[in-house]
Amino acid sequence: MLDLRLTRAARPAVQLRRLLVAAASAGTGFLLLSCLGYALKRPEAAGSGALRLAWCVVPVAATVYLALAVARTDPGTRPRPGLSAIGLGPARLMAVSALVTALSTALGSLVALSLFLHLRGDLTGLPFDGAAASFLAAGKSLPLAATLTLLAVVPVVATVAVALALRPRDPRPVVRPQRRYLPFVRQAGGPAAGGPATGGPATGGRTAEVEAAGEGVTSAGEGAPAARGAVIDPRFTPPSPADKADDDKGPGDTPSGLPWAVALLAAGLTAQAYAGRTPPTPAFTFTTVPTGAGLFLLGWLLTAVGLVLAAPGLTHLCGRLLQCARPGALRLLAGRGLMAEATRIGRPLGILCAVTAAGYAVTTLYDAPGRPFGPLSALGALVVAGCAFATLLTVAVETRQGRAETTDALLRLGAPATVLRGAAALRAFALLAFFTPLTLAIAALAAFPLTR
Repeated sequence: MLDLRLTRAARPAVQLRRLLVAAASAGTGFLLLSCLGYALKRPEAAGSGALRLAWCVVPVAATVYLALAVARTDPGTRPRPGLSAIGLGPARLMAVSALVTALSTALGSLVALSLFLHLRGDLTGLPFDGAAASFLAAGKSLPLAATLTLLAVVPVVATVAVALALRPRDPRPVVRPQRRYLPFVRQAGGPAAGGPATGGPATGGRTAEVEAAGEGVTSAGEGAPAARGAVIDPRFTPPSPADKADDDKGPGDTPSGLPWAVALLAAGLTAQAYAGRTPPTPAFTFTTVPTGAGLFLLGWLLTAVGLVLAAPGLTHLCGRLLQCARPGALRLLAGRGLMAEATRIGRPLGILCAVTAAGYAVTTLYDAPGRPFGPLSALGALVVAGCAFATLLTVAVETRQGRAETTDALLRLGAPATVLRGAAALRAFALLAFFTPLTLAIAALAAFPLTR
């Protein structure tokens, strides 16, 4: 009952984000059911039906990523002091988030099923003069097992993803002891370990090993000599900066992966340029992929992955550029904020840029005569683009919630609210000015082989 009250008493903005998840789930579920209708209508075209179903992986992944971002920004399922005393610990709150995600996606799947049955004419007759009967297999009975399986894909995958991402973790870093594989280990101030008088393997072997590891950690740290006879357990030493995750890095730490991202971008664009030397025949579409188009798809995939991996590092670079040449308080605050939030904002921003570049390439592909952009292709593009944009806005809300304490501290110190709003606007303008030309350039290079 308390879980239901937490879910029902959320703010309107939270409910709107849950409705966005339900809408994305409905669009993805309708695409999956359309693949089933195509397979029922044309059982001889098994390869084309399997290809349509494979293309649905993209909207499924976009919907799951949006559901995960919405679950992370839900304030009702965030751990607070005192909730564990009433039975709402981290594990229970994770279960509540997974339950809310399951309900939202299941609602979308039910809407998709109702719309699919309505367009097939199974409820009140064929609407729109039977215009949708050609690709929805009107008049044929739907297999129950296949329908339920396709409708359960998005709720199951989204629920499992939310449960795995929000599972309780130990905030303390795990530092494994450094073991030295030497023929003998000497104790501090004593002879070699191994005899009965020096604490051999039966009495003091573990103590000598811990002492040796502790001396190694101390000498490799600040350079101070270790005290004779001191025992330092390396499990309680602070972690090195290289052991920190990207989400825990501060403004001065550059996100990792930028060199690999640049290499993937270059490899993807090179593969597309090489594939453009001999255009595949027949023409490449969503339903017919010729044999020579495999290099095109590989190039698009490498380019998209490289752009997503490069976005956090480029966001960090954008924050550095904002602070160069004698920055004032406004530019300094905006730049440091971008550097601190580079990984959190960069990933969905990179996904949005990759979707934009792919959309430009697809528009160029379907610009030729005889290649109509059908309603299902338009629905798939709308679901993917809408999920990418909604995820970026949701992550922006999560970032605002994360720096709420810093904002309150600045306001208590006397910082004007206009300065904080100006810093947020400057961050948005800097990202827009930096990533828009980059995305257009990559989209033009990716679509260039298709225009020749």
